[in-house]
Amino acid sequence: MKAQYGILRFKKYKGPAISPIEAHNERTKEQYASNPDIDVSRSRYNLHLVQPQGRYREEADRMISAANCRVRKDSVRVVEALVTASPEFFKGKSRSEIKAYFEYALKFLEGRQCPDTFLSAVVHMDEKTPHLHLCFVPLTADGRLSAKEIIGNRKSLVKWQDEFWQHMVKQYPELERGESASQTGREHIPPRIFKEMTQLTKQKEQLDALLVGITPFNGKSRAAEISKVLDSYIPAVSKMRTELNRYQVAFTETAAENRQLKKKNKTLSASLDKATEGSVLKRLEDAKLRQDYEAALKTLDSIPPEVIRFYENRTQEPAMRHEV
Repeated sequence: MKAQYGILRFKKYKGPAISPIEAHNERTKEQYASNPDIDVSRSRYNLHLVQPQGRYREEADRMISAANCRVRKDSVRVVEALVTASPEFFKGKSRSEIKAYFEYALKFLEGRQCPDTFLSAVVHMDEKTPHLHLCFVPLTADGRLSAKEIIGNRKSLVKWQDEFWQHMVKQYPELERGESASQTGREHIPPRIFKEMTQLTKQKEQLDALLVGITPFNGKSRAAEISKVLDSYIPAVSKMRTELNRYQVAFTETAAENRQLKKKNKTLSASLDKATEGSVLKRLEDAKLRQDYEAALKTLDSIPPEVIRFYENRTQEPAMRHEV
């Protein structure tokens, strides 16, 4: 059975971004082309734990004005807390049980931030995994607008996560403590990156098949077909490099270290705590990403020079072979 985690994340919004997040949370649009996960036929099952009293931006400005606090043009006016759990946690749970989970999570947030600053708390049941969007104005107890003070730095976020888990596990003991970015040394890598790597690996296999048995004598005849694949393959490799750098994947550097890591994973004892086990699994995922990426580069390096020249001449652009 997969581990089940309680999840709490924060986002900060300045003036221009407040209306779009309201449109998303309150489902004010008829269609959501930018988010295909939304099933509008199920939107009627969404529920409010805190009903909005007006438009987010107007209510935020009203609260800020009433508090007589100093505001800059680039001030964060709204903070959003996203609460959810691993998909496995919600399997088999009724709507009332799901609602109870988010009501219990809301109690934690009410204990950390004055409920008078809440703009809306809505549970979305019309996406793949139920989740709560709580938007609030980041006013401190002494009436200052300071998202930085409320949410804090990386160390403070770890404390938020610790206390959130300590609260939730009292009611839901099956939940485990997830690892924060500061503990894993990386940001959360979205599933999209793994899907993109799977697609890149398929392109690599297609390219490998074209390169099998290629010689100086038949290379020219295959060059056009290989160049066609390179049109999408080279940008995809370049994009993957950018993505992996962005998420600061903690790669395992050597084949020997990879083997050692796999061996360690196989011999994990039942007494090994879950946090350590989760860390090993994450490192294995990272190592796999790195291996797949390096394999993609290796395929590029195996392309004969005459085929690369054909590709360069056809595109009339410098080859990206050594730039990706």
